[in-house]
Amino acid sequence: MTSITNKNGAGRPLLEASKLTKIFGSLKACDGIDLSIGTGEIHALLGENGAGKSTLVKMLFGALQPTSGDIGWKGNPVTVSNPAMARSLGIGMVFQHFSLFDALTAAENIALSLDEKTDLNTIAARARQIGQTYGLPVDPDALVGDLSVGERQRIEIIRCLLQNPDLIILDEPTSVLTPQEADLLFVTLERLRSEGKSILYISHRLEEVRRLCDRATVLRHGKVVGQCDPRKETAGSLARLMVGSDIHVIERQPVVAASTGPNNLLEVNGLSQKPRGPFSVSLHDIRLSVQAGEIFGIAGVAGNGQGELFEAISGEVLQERPDIIRIRGKDAGLSGISARRKLGAAFVPEERLGHGAVPDMPLTDNLLLSRYSTDGKVFLAGGLLKLLQQSSLTLAAKRIIAQMDVRKSAENPDASALSGGNLQKFLIGRELDRNPSVMVVNQPTWGVDAGAAAHIRQALVDLARGGSAVIVISQDLDELFEISDRIAAMVHGRLSEAVPIEAMNMERVGLMMGGADTSNQPSAGAA
Repeated sequence: MTSITNKNGAGRPLLEASKLTKIFGSLKACDGIDLSIGTGEIHALLGENGAGKSTLVKMLFGALQPTSGDIGWKGNPVTVSNPAMARSLGIGMVFQHFSLFDALTAAENIALSLDEKTDLNTIAARARQIGQTYGLPVDPDALVGDLSVGERQRIEIIRCLLQNPDLIILDEPTSVLTPQEADLLFVTLERLRSEGKSILYISHRLEEVRRLCDRATVLRHGKVVGQCDPRKETAGSLARLMVGSDIHVIERQPVVAASTGPNNLLEVNGLSQKPRGPFSVSLHDIRLSVQAGEIFGIAGVAGNGQGELFEAISGEVLQERPDIIRIRGKDAGLSGISARRKLGAAFVPEERLGHGAVPDMPLTDNLLLSRYSTDGKVFLAGGLLKLLQQSSLTLAAKRIIAQMDVRKSAENPDASALSGGNLQKFLIGRELDRNPSVMVVNQPTWGVDAGAAAHIRQALVDLARGGSAVIVISQDLDELFEISDRIAAMVHGRLSEAVPIEAMNMERVGLMMGGADTSNQPSAGAA
């Protein structure tokens, strides 16, 4: 492979992957990938869901072994047999989903990840020092369960830096951060680059890639389809490289009030709730209403009560009074999920496997589990109509798969066999297929590529403009700005006042997510 000189002038790459291939059965997840990362550069790895990014970095980090191909490290061929060896070489990784124990302190969590036994006081002192050096303040003695998501991410980065890596792999590092926290992270990464550290940066947020990264390698269907300087590209041109075509532009029309029936299709009236466990969040006097035709966006850093609010609205947790939750003008606070579905509501939780779908059940069975209460006459015909029952389920599943462009490797695969993005499309399509009057979605496009995200967002907009009320709980602020009509923020179990999208900007929503009172802030147009 030809060496590429990076911006700091280093001629020899720190890491080189040559013709790296990984085959699972008949699937080539990575197909002859070439990648070079220079010393002291931030290198973006871009691609759709299923493009091969995760498989590639798992091979670089030793979590998977390549079927064929070579890895070079500092000019020498290496076999990265496991993550411990990767760390010994100088390769560290911070995963998108944190691997921390809530009941342990920050220092104890860091100690668990180290390959050598080290005194806990020494680890705490080193963690404080690294935190001060790189602008990652953290209390090593604090219980992780008491920390914000931003503080937890600092622990992950600090324990990676404690191993003194030359290359740090970051997977979607800003997906759980406020804009202000993301800006602080960028300062840290730029400092690491100035010290000669290299960073392989995976993100679906293309504007931050343009801001931060020196080079980008783009994967599609397991192959490298392009390399570029992202600072010379637009977000649109990067997305086209990833998808192979233009990304759909979300079409929005004005909200039209309902001509008949109740206009507020979902109401939450004074919802307060004690924590259900040691690390859950209390809810405090939450009030909101969503009218027909409207998308109500809820922003917030993870862990501020969004999950608890979803559980209360969906009926997983019942309320003290029936009027606390009202759906289509009817009290539902004491009604369970099935009863709320019968009122015309639909729900898509944040956790896809285990909450939204049973991993080891095929798609048709997962469809039946969520629809038996509303479509029982169609899907639960018994006796001699058993064959018709299966046919009805199969036809409905095929319809959803076609409408949402769900890509799969078998006719009726288990839910766990789908990529995260494709499973998310199926789960949202499963609810949209009922044409619900009320829909509540928690993190609709988390970890979903640009093309699939645009498809999901347009489907939610179309549902709302068709006369439904939609709540979107999301940590992706770009998403909320793209599709919401009003935005509120969750902070420590409290919901802020909702602000019309015309009066909202990134600074204001970031302050709202941090708990600041923005009621006197100027509108976006006046900012």
